[in-house]
Formats: sequence, C-alpha cells, structure tokens
Amino acid sequence: MGAAAQPGIVVLISGSGTNLQALIDAVKDGRIPGCIRAVISNRPGVAGLDRAARAGIHHEVINHRDHGDREAFDAALMTGIDAHAPDLVVLAGFMRVLTPDFVGHYAGRLINIHPSLLPAYRGLHTHERALKDGVEGHGCSVHFVNTELDGGPVIIQARVPVLRDDTPNILAARVQQQEHRVYPQVVRWFCQGRLTLADGQVRLDEKTLHTPLQVEADTPLDA
Repeated sequence: MGAAAQPGIVVLISGSGTNLQALIDAVKDGRIPGCIRAVISNRPGVAGLDRAARAGIHHEVINHRDHGDREAFDAALMTGIDAHAPDLVVLAGFMRVLTPDFVGHYAGRLINIHPSLLPAYRGLHTHERALKDGVEGHGCSVHFVNTELDGGPVIIQARVPVLRDDTPNILAARVQQQEHRVYPQVVRWFCQGRLTLADGQVRLDEKTLHTPLQVEADTPLDA
C-alpha cells in the first residue's frame, strides 16, 4: 500500500508534544500504518511545532485568542483540519474544551488521551489529586471523545503503581511512559481498520469492548 493510500491523521496540540513525538516515531518505524498529514496548535511557539518541523510534517497555528468565542474558534479549527481530509483526529495534549458541533463533526474518529484511570480524576491536576487521595494505582486512558469533559468510551487504560515517595512530577513521568506506549497502539488499531466506534460502543477486531482493555506497565501490547 502506498503512502497516498494510508489513513490520514491530524494531531492537535497545545504544548510540548511528547505524545506527538511518540506518534511520529511510531509512523516512522512502521508501527502505525498511517500518515500524519498535519499538526495544528492553538498556541504559537510551543515545542510540539518544532517536533513537527523536524519530522517534515505540515504544521500551523490556529490561535484560539484570535477568535471571539469557543464556537468561532472551533469553526476555524474544523476548516483547518478538514483541509487535510483526515481519517482520524488525535488530541495530544490539546488543552481546549470542544463544542458539541466540533465533536459531532468528527464522531467516531476523534480520540484523546487523559492522565488518569477514567472516570477518576477528570480535568486537570490529576497526579496531585491521586496522591492526595492516597490511591494505590494511577495511569492513563485513551478514549473516543464525546461532549462530556474527558468523557467518551474508553478504549484502553494503562495502570502504574503509586509509590510511597512519589511526587506529582515523578508520578507524571511514570504515567507518561505508558501514554507513549498505548497511544500509538490505539492509533495503529484505528489505521488498521480494527478499531471503530459503533452505536456509542468501542469495537476492536469486530468485538464490542464492554470494559476498557487494561494493561500494566510490563504488559506486552498487541502487534
């Protein structure tokens, strides 16, 4: 299959782009049979744009501050995304609450990664909140996006232990290692045609996932 026939991906970022880099690496080494057609940031000058530039990927800024309200920004963002005709839109540290029109426009082809074991700790400061609660396990979740904040059907979760001497930064780094494992895996499944969203339910290899896949830090991932 030639590169032109590969599924197209647009990645949305707001910051340093470490998950973007994991996706770039996975495309480069063939783990993801797709093409990142564009990287779009809502903030100028962020490191993720430099990562895209180094990889030779089209990158641009659609600054939310240039638009009067959330609806106007999302409309501009949809126009920017649709110019690249993606099969999949990947939120990789994209720090914006999306409007229902945006979510509906990309229903079934819009995914996000969140640094907690959803539905626990939706929103911000997940690592601090987990440590404050004294939980034994923490992690990350990849999910299809719906109109609920950090909602939508969860595809996979990676769990890490919470250790006695953890700080928010130490715990975040441990979780981020797992983000860089599971996010490329989910994008791989989607590009292979193995992962879909049907009637609000996740389907992998034509089987409905009634609960998210669960992996530990040392769990081998499906090739």
